[in-house]
Amino acid sequence: MRAASGAPYLSPRQRRRHKLRNLLHSALLLLGMTVILAVCAVAIWGPGGLLGALLAATLSLLLAPAVSPDWVMRLYGAQRLQGHDFPDGVRLLQELARRAELPVVPGLYWVPSPLMNAFAVGRPEHAAIAVTDGLLRGLTLRELAGVLAHEISHVRNNDLWIMGLADVLSRLTSVMSWLGQLLLIVNLPLLLTGNVVVPWLAVLVLIFAPTLMALLQLALSRAREYDADLDAAGLTGDPRGLAAALAKLERQQGHYWEEIFL
Repeated sequence: MRAASGAPYLSPRQRRRHKLRNLLHSALLLLGMTVILAVCAVAIWGPGGLLGALLAATLSLLLAPAVSPDWVMRLYGAQRLQGHDFPDGVRLLQELARRAELPVVPGLYWVPSPLMNAFAVGRPEHAAIAVTDGLLRGLTLRELAGVLAHEISHVRNNDLWIMGLADVLSRLTSVMSWLGQLLLIVNLPLLLTGNVVVPWLAVLVLIFAPTLMALLQLALSRAREYDADLDAAGLTGDPRGLAAALAKLERQQGHYWEEIFL
């Protein structure tokens, strides 16, 4: 990993432009998801349902229990790596956390899996980063630095909270979609007798809303991944190391998908 004061791969102006564009992209995607949720609420309950849907989304996000990163790691059977277990990796993580100005160094965990993967959970004040056995065996220390910097960037940017918000909006939309279709089925006898006029535009909206939300959620995830890549290259000062790691990950993931399909 190069010194943080090394030659930047982007000028400060270019970096600010990229960050602003990524932030605007994410904001627009979240706005689009909120609009879809609002349209579904109006389609079922009318204009009065708009406030209820937004209130439900807010309460779901605020009242959602904070899941401990340590508990998540136990679910994966992960083991905490201390300085004597993996001194180079622990020192690398500490240095990256210092450069990212995190208040607390995330815990480093080892997952006994042959797949090359890494993920982060938690918030800047209490986070954990997991790396699989396949990742540690398949990457050089330079490439590992890029991956760890990528995960630290997710923690610093609160991407986990952002994707949690997107997930809440997506789930509420799915519930409304099923509820709307259920109401249509219940009123089917009245529909056949001509006593009920069905707003088919609203029905189409409810049918396709979950698919649209899923696409926006994927696009938001990709936007946050690109932003984390940009920040990771800035933290390490070595974008080529990150690129090499991503190339290895892509090759292995493609290999496993080929085996599954064949």
